[in-house]
Amino acid sequence: MTAADAPAVPMLLIGHGRMGKLVESLAPAHGLRIAGVVSRSTADRPDDWPAAEVAIDFSLGEAVPQTVLHLAARGTNIVIGTTGWQAHEAAVRAEVERRGIGVVAAPNFAIGVNLFSAIVERSAELMAGYPAFGAWIHELHHAAKHDAPSGTALALEAAMRARGYVHPVDVSSTRAGSIPGTHTVGFDAAAETITLTHTARDRSGFARGALEAARWVRGRQGWFTMRDVLGI
Repeated sequence: MTAADAPAVPMLLIGHGRMGKLVESLAPAHGLRIAGVVSRSTADRPDDWPAAEVAIDFSLGEAVPQTVLHLAARGTNIVIGTTGWQAHEAAVRAEVERRGIGVVAAPNFAIGVNLFSAIVERSAELMAGYPAFGAWIHELHHAAKHDAPSGTALALEAAMRARGYVHPVDVSSTRAGSIPGTHTVGFDAAAETITLTHTARDRSGFARGALEAARWVRGRQGWFTMRDVLGI
């Protein structure tokens, strides 16, 4: 049996907003079958959630800790695409470890963004010795996005710090219209400027990355990021 002939993997979809609906529409092309959808009306009735091998969460940040608690008790591996829950990360990770499930958590699942992050890390290493260049991160998203700065912007700053960049980094946000997501990292000196920008033309890259992560995390235990999925 080839991969194309393999039966579709049953997946539980947590959240049915724009991203959830996009994941739902693209799932068959990635060998995944929607076993059920958890919406606001069913979020507090976990006993009614259909069984699935893996779940993708694109709901609300404040709901993530409780959702992980329910899914971990079932032994369901999870892809967390929601942001705004990181204040509870220690407790969430402890529950994942206690239950022995696998989780892929990332502020952004687009393959290009994760490669962009690797480029930013290298730039931070190079620029660490040149404090005359002031650094900034600016991100733009649609007006309905709740958290600001974005999880991706915060992850980019953390990646720079992890590579030894100790100088100030100004982080700012814009929320307007229907912008799907743009992140710029810049370094500016008196006579020259360097900018690195990733622009998402639509949200499909995020959804496709999350679906790839869902296939990858099946049968795994532990806490992973999209870099683990991509092997970078």
